[in-house]
Amino acid sequence: MTRQHGYALLAAIVALVVAVSTAIYVGVSFDDGTRRLPDAGSRAPHNSAAPASAGTWVGSWSASPAAAEPGTETTGLAGVSVRNVVHTSVGGTSARVTLSNLYGQRPLSLTHATLALSADGTAAAVPGTMRRLTFGGAPTVVVPAGQQVTSDAVRLRVPHDTDVLVTTYSPDGAGPVTWHPNSRQISYTARGAHANDPTGVPYTGQVEAWRYLTALDVLSRESDGTVVAFGDSLTDGISSALGENRRWPDVLADRLREAAEDGADVPRYGVVNQGISGNRVLADGLGRPADNPSGLNRFERDVLSRTNVKVVVIDLGVNDILRNPLPARPEHDSEEILDGLRTLVRQAHARGVKVVGATLMPFLGHRGYTEAREEVRQRVNAEIRAGRVFDAYADFDKALRDPYDPRRFRSDYDSGDHLHPSDKGFARMAETVRMEDLTGAAPAEL
Repeated sequence: MTRQHGYALLAAIVALVVAVSTAIYVGVSFDDGTRRLPDAGSRAPHNSAAPASAGTWVGSWSASPAAAEPGTETTGLAGVSVRNVVHTSVGGTSARVTLSNLYGQRPLSLTHATLALSADGTAAAVPGTMRRLTFGGAPTVVVPAGQQVTSDAVRLRVPHDTDVLVTTYSPDGAGPVTWHPNSRQISYTARGAHANDPTGVPYTGQVEAWRYLTALDVLSRESDGTVVAFGDSLTDGISSALGENRRWPDVLADRLREAAEDGADVPRYGVVNQGISGNRVLADGLGRPADNPSGLNRFERDVLSRTNVKVVVIDLGVNDILRNPLPARPEHDSEEILDGLRTLVRQAHARGVKVVGATLMPFLGHRGYTEAREEVRQRVNAEIRAGRVFDAYADFDKALRDPYDPRRFRSDYDSGDHLHPSDKGFARMAETVRMEDLTGAAPAEL
């Protein structure tokens, strides 16, 4: 072999090694268990390039697909730009989103999708932060009926505790629209294709709901996992101040971050909210797929499939008591609820996820209160406190109840309906979750 041929062979070997290494790196970087669309053959815009920085993908925000939006059965939101406003729990150097057509009856065609930082929670973007979203490298995507898609990563420094705009546009629409109502956050709509408009001027429509969007993940250097808050309206935050992010999972995220910044030995997790108002452990709502699916039905989708989940905090059961159409049978009803909760715990443990549960808070004064229903609540709480349900528990009941009548809220923790907390009550719930209970792994199954 001549020296020239030797150099050529050596160069070819080096090129092969680099190519293989690059393929391995890309495969590992994006192997998060989420099914992605195949490459559509289109080159991504410059600002949609995959992130080059190191970090861990974690959940920064999420919302459960809750139902089919009434009035959108026929045409969906054809010709409308939907600008969702969401609030981050942790920051990162890149971001990606998940869009759902779970309740759609037809494929949903999205021809424009963007992500940007919000200027003070409005529909306007912070200058220079607008990024086009791509899917498998393509700027358009079709979301099949009953399914969801996750975008490619875009490079954008996303701060913690900030509002983000995620905008989609569909020229033909597909109904019904998948949404999460009672969001306690105003999002926006505009007639026509305005996903790329950073000014927010066309966005004159307002709605207290999130449409299509179900998750925002970030590539984070400050966090290495995700806590999922799983529950009903008490987690969804239905009585919290509009647009102020005072739900108890929001406050928990603030607690974790502030403790870490102070040098405390606490888990560095993002916190995502998978509460649905009216949700129950056992019973689905109506429809196919079911509006307001039960905790048992949606646990895989809303908890175990979340990005890098380490811990779930479960606060469910009150609606199983209050919305049961039959007269309460304390021993029977409590055992059914407890069996459902223990099933969720087994599913979590099978995936290595630790489970913190919450005691059920009082509701004397609410129209659904009866002494028999109160006994069901007390029986469930007794089992939780005895350590026979969860790995650890947060005693929401003890923290918020009236010390002079433990069947009802303390007055300053009551929103006024005797079922949902005030903002002060939500803050107290978050304070009740012990930081040390969020550390460690699920116990090994024998």
